[in-house]
Amino acid sequence: MTGQLDWLRGGIALAFAFLIAVWMVKPIGVSTQFVIADGAVWDLVSPNLVVEDPETKSGYNSENAYLAKSGGKYAKNVANPVNYSFVFVIAMVFGAWLSRITRGPQPSKADRVAPRVWRNRFGDRPVPRYALAFLGGFLVLYGARLAGGCTSGHMMSGMMQTSVSGYLFAMTTFATGIAAALTLYRRGDGHR
Repeated sequence: MTGQLDWLRGGIALAFAFLIAVWMVKPIGVSTQFVIADGAVWDLVSPNLVVEDPETKSGYNSENAYLAKSGGKYAKNVANPVNYSFVFVIAMVFGAWLSRITRGPQPSKADRVAPRVWRNRFGDRPVPRYALAFLGGFLVLYGARLAGGCTSGHMMSGMMQTSVSGYLFAMTTFATGIAAALTLYRRGDGHR
């Protein structure tokens, strides 16, 4: 019975984490941190990318229009990347690692490369699996930036704040995910 309720315990823990984050700091969202990380690397190569500018709201500006928007808020984060969002992203990676080493049964070597349903449909070569996972992640991140946020910001934080756009985004995400899964893993392919 305990294993069957893991999703419920995880959901309750996630809800409390979001509630605490909103109460103490701000709603959760992480895709912007990827933009900030890109900007920090770019700023190492091109030191004039972000400059101090007392006329902007944040005190920073950039030759890049995206970093300069919102009064130079993103430019300020590029100049000073160690902030709440940076720590949050590092904590997510650390938390995933900690969860992996402290919880339950470990996946088999084959399952670490690709789940059984993938292997049954596409074989056990890791390169196609990793390439498709990278492409999927890229498309989600690209779409998130086009939409001005990320799945955690739009869906989870948005729904928690009873945002209509959050609910619409969640419905669209799940409908698209179900359609993609049905297309990739045709019924019966996982049961060979």
